[in-house]
Amino acid sequence: MVKYVFVTGGVVSGLGKGITAASLGRLLKARGYRVTMQKFDPYLNVDPGTMNPIQHGEVFVTDDGSETDLDLGHYERFIDESLTKRSNVTSGKVYWTVINKERHGDYGGGTVQVIPHVTNEIKDRFFRPEDPNEDVVAIIEVGGTVGDIESQAFLEAIRQFMQEVGPENACMIHVTLVPYLYGSDELKTKPTQQSVRQLQQMGIRADIIVCRSDMRMPEEMKDKIALFCNVPSSHVLQNLNASSIYEVPLMMEDEHLAQAVCECLDLPCPEPDLSEWKEMVENLKHPQGSVEIAMVGKYTQLHDAYLSVVEALHHGGISNRVEVKIRWVDSEEVERIGAEELLNGIDGMIIPGGFGDRGTEGMILAAKYARENDIPFLGICLGMQMAMVEFARDVMGMHDANSAEFSSDTMHPVIDLMPEQKDVTDLGGTMRLGAYPCHLKEDSKARELYGASEISERHRHRYEVNNDYRERYEQAGMSLCGTSPDGRIVEMIEYPKNRYYFGTQAHPEFKSRPNHAHPLFHGLVKAAKEYKAEKED
Repeated sequence: MVKYVFVTGGVVSGLGKGITAASLGRLLKARGYRVTMQKFDPYLNVDPGTMNPIQHGEVFVTDDGSETDLDLGHYERFIDESLTKRSNVTSGKVYWTVINKERHGDYGGGTVQVIPHVTNEIKDRFFRPEDPNEDVVAIIEVGGTVGDIESQAFLEAIRQFMQEVGPENACMIHVTLVPYLYGSDELKTKPTQQSVRQLQQMGIRADIIVCRSDMRMPEEMKDKIALFCNVPSSHVLQNLNASSIYEVPLMMEDEHLAQAVCECLDLPCPEPDLSEWKEMVENLKHPQGSVEIAMVGKYTQLHDAYLSVVEALHHGGISNRVEVKIRWVDSEEVERIGAEELLNGIDGMIIPGGFGDRGTEGMILAAKYARENDIPFLGICLGMQMAMVEFARDVMGMHDANSAEFSSDTMHPVIDLMPEQKDVTDLGGTMRLGAYPCHLKEDSKARELYGASEISERHRHRYEVNNDYRERYEQAGMSLCGTSPDGRIVEMIEYPKNRYYFGTQAHPEFKSRPNHAHPLFHGLVKAAKEYKAEKED
């Protein structure tokens, strides 16, 4: 048996549908239900892999190598489940499949139309369990806003699907805005009424309405929305702003979100076990001190470009009972102004991933500043590569060392294109993607951090450490502490002379959880905490 919960948004975008959906997933899982989540995005890109992170935010990568929307990161962090390529569906994927079927002759010469061919393809992508006897609640978020032209096919598919499975097996949550007008000093429900009416015009009834607002709504206002939108007053819920997204599940539990969903789906609603989550939120809200970590990147104009890194840092703060304050540093500014002025006083540093040569010289300067001043450091993907370039230049004497991605005529391409990438021409979905195993050296700090010799991390890259330079790196004091099981690929590096200096070709931020901080981020914040204490003594 599968029960389906669809989550749509109205009035404006950016209301937090993803956090609402993820919070519901956590609340249902706390009641013992098996939960999975999907995101259906109306844009025509096949996936976000080729999209500019400044425009779209980060690309989240699943274990099976799918490049997905950043909301899947929220889903995984809240429900603590690894999602798959089935979890992110775009209009691009749907239309690509329909057009290929038409070219193949699968429609028998018939006219291919949005209804039924596109809507059938969408319905086929709604979650189906591999085991027909498995009981699952599938939470499916639709991107964009009701009324958008590009999302109409998704909403029509949902209308058909809800009719097919029956009202006891599917419900609709509509997240809307209740704005506050300062001029008249009142909250306004009309936008919510209009948005729900748009749904109704498409033949869909909202079963639960989640109202986002800056101020608490009086009960009579909930009754008014219920009257005009044809739902019970108990199904009009408030979702106020929170100091942290991890408080939202507890706030929505107070609003009885899970209870309303269980009523709609004819499911029992036992008391949840939220003890671990409450303890985590308590630690988050009551830190015992703070540390400042510099984020030296090239996409600092939009913090969502590094969303999972930011969240993983906060997870490290929770596990160490400290508040993590992030100093956003544009790597191009480091090139222009210098590392000393922009990074002075920090307790730790991260250089995250990215693509292209813009700002990379600033990353190299930042990595040098961290290494020479023994500042706790973590380089991720491109960040690790730039740390290796810096080390080659400054310690190994290879003054023109660089990545082959940025310099075709360098005498020392210490970072080079992976052999299997040399004949790749298409940009989308062709990198080394997904989870790969890594073997950690027996005497390494990395093995001590992970507490294991064999680990698995998710990747998204085309370039790697050039194996021709491995022996010279080791001789100069840089430990290549993690490799692929066959020893061919350098996965992780550490500089043993420093208190905490790590680089990883992977993206460990994707596997961090608020109640289970990733070892590398826990270790970074712990080292930063100790470093700050030493400075203050």
